[in-house]
Amino acid sequence: MVWEGVEIEWRFDFNTGYSIRVHSVQQGAAVPQSRVSQILDKVESIVFPGVYDTLSAKIAQRVGFPMAFISGYSVSATALGEPDMGLLTQTEIVARARSVCACVEIPIIVDADTGYGNPLNVIRTVRELIDAGAAGCFLEDQQWPKKCGHMRGKRVIEREEYLDKVRAAADTRGDGDFFIVARTDALAAVSLDEAIERVTAARDCGADASFVEAPANLEDMEKICRFAPAPRVANMIEKGKTPVLPKEQLAELGYHLILYPLAGLFAAAGALDVIYRKLLTDQTTLGAEDQLMAFDEFNTLIGVDQKYAIAERYGVKA
Repeated sequence: MVWEGVEIEWRFDFNTGYSIRVHSVQQGAAVPQSRVSQILDKVESIVFPGVYDTLSAKIAQRVGFPMAFISGYSVSATALGEPDMGLLTQTEIVARARSVCACVEIPIIVDADTGYGNPLNVIRTVRELIDAGAAGCFLEDQQWPKKCGHMRGKRVIEREEYLDKVRAAADTRGDGDFFIVARTDALAAVSLDEAIERVTAARDCGADASFVEAPANLEDMEKICRFAPAPRVANMIEKGKTPVLPKEQLAELGYHLILYPLAGLFAAAGALDVIYRKLLTDQTTLGAEDQLMAFDEFNTLIGVDQKYAIAERYGVKA
């Protein structure tokens, strides 16, 4: 809270109990808000999807989502055909972010994995993502090569080494429009208490949200929401380690950013599998038309009429 020119911040410390931190606040100073923060100011919690290419991003925007997330798991699967096990590179995720951000107007948060190295690499990663038009990133504390947060065998770097990366990201962002989510995998690699302490310290270093990855039960989720600073991320992976709960229950627990990072990828893979099997077996798609987006509707989605109009403006006759 702010009182007589100072901001009073209450924090819980596992060793000493509650503590108070006081910061000076310049009266009348405008505090810039990121696009993601502006969305969170309007709602108590928000459900948003993972996307993996320009088409999935366009569909997410068309159906009405106010923001989306580029999942490293999904990009690794679709760009490389490989699992999320540290095979995706910085340049590949930045290139995907650039193409996605250029084709939609909604803010896009990008999975930046570990920042792809030490703080110098984090600085470059954040600069490149900002230049690509991204609205923010997730930055995690796994040892490289990292793994999907719901896979086994994860290890994390030392806490101070991770905090140096968060500071580097925050300093690079400055007052710019870039929302930094501090993600930790320390719950599986060390303990839940260590995970909560890491995201709490990361927030002190300039991160904007807390993400403790892969709690396996409701008890751990409740503890995260009691002690990790808000806003908090819930990562809903169907048949993953964390229970998938309805928005109302997650909001009641204390989650604010409710992400379904792989729902679109799994849905697309399932639909492709069904229609390709139908085509192989029957040697036709007749009878499965209701499972396909119609030609005209798909052309509308990708903006065919707009391109015709632009071409005609410059003398191209269709």
